[in-house]
Amino acid sequence: MSPDPRLLSIATALPPHRFEQAETLTVARSVFAHRLRDFDRLAPVFANTGIRTRHAACPLDWYLEPHGWAERAAVFERVALDLLEAAAARALSAAGLRPADVDAIVCATTTGIATPSLEALLLDRMGFRPDTVRLPVFGLGCAGGALGLARAGMMARAMPGRTVLFLVVELCTLSHRPEEATPTNVVASALFADGAAAALLRTSVAGGDAPGPRFIDSAEHTWPGTRRIMGWRIEDEGFGVVFSQDIPRLIRERLPAVIDGFLTGRGMARADLAGVICHTGGAKVLQALTEVLDPAIAGMEESWAVLGDCGNMSAASVMFVLDRRMRSGATGPHLMLALGPGFTAGLTLLDL
Repeated sequence: MSPDPRLLSIATALPPHRFEQAETLTVARSVFAHRLRDFDRLAPVFANTGIRTRHAACPLDWYLEPHGWAERAAVFERVALDLLEAAAARALSAAGLRPADVDAIVCATTTGIATPSLEALLLDRMGFRPDTVRLPVFGLGCAGGALGLARAGMMARAMPGRTVLFLVVELCTLSHRPEEATPTNVVASALFADGAAAALLRTSVAGGDAPGPRFIDSAEHTWPGTRRIMGWRIEDEGFGVVFSQDIPRLIRERLPAVIDGFLTGRGMARADLAGVICHTGGAKVLQALTEVLDPAIAGMEESWAVLGDCGNMSAASVMFVLDRRMRSGATGPHLMLALGPGFTAGLTLLDL
């Protein structure tokens, strides 16, 4: 039996524009209050998210004006490539590797579209080999960090001795629409942020085992009848956010059986976990996850910290949490968990 893939390194990157949450509330009030009668009722969401600061692809005044598909796509490609290059370079440096040492790249995003895809555009820019195997992944949403890392782990397991680079970037703020005065858009304005991450994985050839956190297994579960819980509306102006207030309730009612089924199939229970690595969906989501995961709640402090410092960066968020959890010195089996459009739970089991 071949060894499990190992995580050689992980790195993150944030765009340069940093906003205090109080500042974004002031701007949101100037944008929405005169057109949305319920704005004052919704305004407390900015304080209740648990977010202190966020980073964004553009300066704050960019978000005050409407933008179309073409402009959003141009910003997405430019900023996403800069962030991915920074994260990938840091991960490669931490692992003592060069771009030419990478054999395959998995790249996940759901907040923009580029063709050629982002990792293809990085080949010449960073010096990856022309024969690098590429897997662009679109549409997993907030689950893309956990499931994208899982895809990279599967690829590394299937390619012993080869190095796989996992990339994830989300520019959630580009979906902001100042002309859309709706409660959902106000909540999105309070939550969404931008960021990117990179990780390197490799399965050692027979006779050896590399150091680093071990990728054990993964799974996903898509609940029937939940396709409209979360996602995008595709419209002339670009992406329009869709998410339901029922998400915390669905977590409490439906997620426990999925988690327990995944762990039971591997001879484990929640009590056997040394900790968890959870996507920073928002305060209500983290509260629901804490209830569901009890007693395995070590690591939730990292999720709250990333939420406070960086906001909800969709798929990239859980990689920021993993990075903090690893730097905390935590060891043992950890469940990485994120929820995304479908409505889908992504689960990845790591041994740190």
